[in-house]
Amino acid sequence: MTAESTVPSPGGQPRDPGFSPVSVMPARRAAGFRFPARRPPARPASPVPLLAADAVAALLGALLCAPEPTAAEHRPLLAGLLVAASMLLRPHRNRPVPGILDELPGVCGRIAVAWLAVGALVAAYAPQHALSARTLALGFLLQATAGCVGRGLVHWRRRAVRLARPRAALVIGPAATAQRVAAAVLRHPRCGVRPVGIVTERPAGGETLPVLTTGEEVERALVQNGARDVLVVHPSVRSEQGPLLRALAESGCAVWEIDADAPSYASRDQLAGFACRRLEMGTRRRGTAGKRALDVAVSGTLLLLVSPLLLVCAVALRLTAGPGVVFRQERIGKGGKPFTLLKFRTHRPVDEHEAATRWSVANEHRMPWLCRFLRKTSLDELLQLWNVFWGDMSLVGPRPERPYFVGKFSQTYPGYAARHRMQTGITGLAQVHGLRGDTSIEDRARFDNAYIDNWSLWQDICILLRTAAALVRPTGS
Repeated sequence: MTAESTVPSPGGQPRDPGFSPVSVMPARRAAGFRFPARRPPARPASPVPLLAADAVAALLGALLCAPEPTAAEHRPLLAGLLVAASMLLRPHRNRPVPGILDELPGVCGRIAVAWLAVGALVAAYAPQHALSARTLALGFLLQATAGCVGRGLVHWRRRAVRLARPRAALVIGPAATAQRVAAAVLRHPRCGVRPVGIVTERPAGGETLPVLTTGEEVERALVQNGARDVLVVHPSVRSEQGPLLRALAESGCAVWEIDADAPSYASRDQLAGFACRRLEMGTRRRGTAGKRALDVAVSGTLLLLVSPLLLVCAVALRLTAGPGVVFRQERIGKGGKPFTLLKFRTHRPVDEHEAATRWSVANEHRMPWLCRFLRKTSLDELLQLWNVFWGDMSLVGPRPERPYFVGKFSQTYPGYAARHRMQTGITGLAQVHGLRGDTSIEDRARFDNAYIDNWSLWQDICILLRTAAALVRPTGS
């Protein structure tokens, strides 16, 4: 699972993209542009006002439509049950909507289900106080009316705030497309976004907004305008300018992908009629404790189970290839921090310089049969379970590389340096897609960054299962 083969140079060639907006490297790099210090991201709209509106509507519906006077003492209990049912049925995601009419079907549906559930519960546990059909219908109408009025007031207030204090945004993409999107957004101030600059490399001329072509100009726009939103208006920007977008996200900006050509009905979120969606860019990492727990549990268990196999491999290597069974090599891990990677020695380089700078020797004919077997079956990688157990690596993540190649690839291939945002791993999304040995470094970087941007614990489990299946039909590394 390493990037080692006989060829002196890696597979794949660097791209020559037709569009490259602005070359800005991520923050905290030794050379390159540094964005302003991280600011707290803009807080999303609080769900409390909508929760309060739903609760008040549920209380009104329950108290005004409680059953006959003989059951008046049960009104507080009925009100509590109805409020609880309404809250449990409320969507967890507080999606921004233009107005109450857009969410009217959902609101009425939740209220109807809540009243039916409470009615069934009362009929089951207190049949003498069962709610009549008239009570259910009247309660539903009163709560739906009160809920729509309350939520409508909340949405009206939010629209007024967005109109009075729109969020400053930068538009990134080809000059013509960026200008068209920015002009459309400016014509619709009700969306609450105000473009303040266009980030592009080749101005088209006649732009009405400032054109930012250097990192210093982007930094100045962030500081002077307090920009908190970034609008990506071309598909190539995300892949070509991943480091720029990640640096903007790390500085506290929300990154939105705008499809300037697709119809708006293709997306549930819209901005001035354009389909849009939020890009996380790997800035938020939930579940990292679970990832570490999975690493420790699995690596510890596997070390216990395969320890006899490790001993057999070590003894066999000692007998067939001589002393020096364990191979130690410096690799680059998360955040550019070096660590010592462990594996069984399957070849012997001429000197340290060759070990650090030669791409590899996977098809070396002089390699003993046992070494070829270990590499073909990836058994030489088993010692890296120690790296995982001690925290130098993870089970799943971008494969670590030597410092010489990290520096070389970071300058040649877009997005390669961004792979070090996450702990390196024994296997990864690139490896399960066949990117091992002498394969395209550009493709590996793309798959690795896609894994980081969309990371989840379930994705790690799926990659581990696919890796285990691949080991049954080994193809070598």
